[in-house]
Amino acid sequence: MSMSGKGHGAERLVVIGGDAAGMSAASQARRMRGPGELEIVAFERGHFTSYSACGIPYWVGGDVTERDRLIARTPEEHRARDIDLRLRTEVMEIDAGRGRVRTRDVDSGAESWTSYDKLVIATGARPIRPDMPGADAPGVHGVQTLDDGQALLDTLARTRGRRAVVVGAGYIGVEMAEALINRGYEVTVVNRGSEPMATLDPDMGRLVHEAMEGLGITMIDDAEVTKVLTGDDGRVRAVATEEAEYPADVVVLGIGVRPETALAAAAGLPLGTHRGLLTDLAMRVRGHENIWAGGDCVEVLDLVSGQQRHIALGTHANKHGQVIGTNVGGGYATFPGVVGTAVSKVCNLEIARTGLREKDARRVGLQFVTVTVESTSRAGYYPGASPMTVKMLAERRTGRLLGVQIVGREGAAKRVDIAAVALTAGMTVEQMTALDLGYAPPFSPVWDPVLVAARKAVSKVRAS
Repeated sequence: MSMSGKGHGAERLVVIGGDAAGMSAASQARRMRGPGELEIVAFERGHFTSYSACGIPYWVGGDVTERDRLIARTPEEHRARDIDLRLRTEVMEIDAGRGRVRTRDVDSGAESWTSYDKLVIATGARPIRPDMPGADAPGVHGVQTLDDGQALLDTLARTRGRRAVVVGAGYIGVEMAEALINRGYEVTVVNRGSEPMATLDPDMGRLVHEAMEGLGITMIDDAEVTKVLTGDDGRVRAVATEEAEYPADVVVLGIGVRPETALAAAAGLPLGTHRGLLTDLAMRVRGHENIWAGGDCVEVLDLVSGQQRHIALGTHANKHGQVIGTNVGGGYATFPGVVGTAVSKVCNLEIARTGLREKDARRVGLQFVTVTVESTSRAGYYPGASPMTVKMLAERRTGRLLGVQIVGREGAAKRVDIAAVALTAGMTVEQMTALDLGYAPPFSPVWDPVLVAARKAVSKVRAS
């Protein structure tokens, strides 16, 4: 086992993980400090860096035709900026006491130690694999990295049958179900919840359910997969619940992700209730002066509830990387928290949410009112106007906005950004009714659907 020492004079930054948070941290640190001041070594166990994991369902479905279109910056581009990027190299151990990491070459198995002055942990998240028979059988796929996406496409290319089962109906499950429909598969979604998209309240999730069935997807709600059945060749042939079996030539797991923090836990670094790393506002790991963490492996502060959450999104990961790189490079930046904004789509149905659901608000002890309004994306008389449902939660008596969910056709999802800004600013629904939003008939009715909901919420708050 070899030991990699540092050159004279320069500090060394070691980055674990070569996607959004890790490489944006490395790039930002490099902008601030030249190679003579800061040596940067980045380890990535896969084949790719700086790619859009969020784009994988659209690549699998054929909307994005080439894998490389999902890559924002290639390994060669990083190396050209004096970042010593080592692909197919897995970090096996963090020795925080001595300031070093133990790595293993994935292909050769060779191991070595690399010392650091500053460490960035950006190990991401891993798809949840149910602890049940057959979960690791050939033909069962999680979809988190470009390597995962390539493996799934390889399976689709060599599988004769056209039956797919998606386990779970969150963002990834819903998007993968549509991708497989686009590929000509018969798709069944087995969902543990009462409706798809558990990030929405069930009444809004029902609208997504109807749209998925309209695409020809078979929805099995309130059902939990208990085992994956395999054929004589060892490959997946079906999934089973307590009540039934569903034939499958390929299975995609869409039941969420967990922070990839086994390395950090083994090193004694602090984890939260969701098993994500805990950091301060500067993204420095709590209690460790020279270790930072960002991306899908950390927990973040929810500005609405005041509690820690785990949210695996590329938007946050890139911001974390910018903050970390600035701080590692000698500057100052913070990441104050999130409000929980997310958008998705099923065919031409757009789905958006921000802030708290009803059960989130109850869990933290908030009393609230809810309103739901039906409106249109444009002036009703303008061609192409389509229906939109907006649900809004506001705190009783104070009227503080707590959350918004939107389901509709074109032009619906990005309206949630109005609510995201209002939540961040701590606005009341009454203050929202006076917002000076852009209006013309091709873009919205005179009263934007979000403001219609705010007006209705004001009335309900006053009555409460």
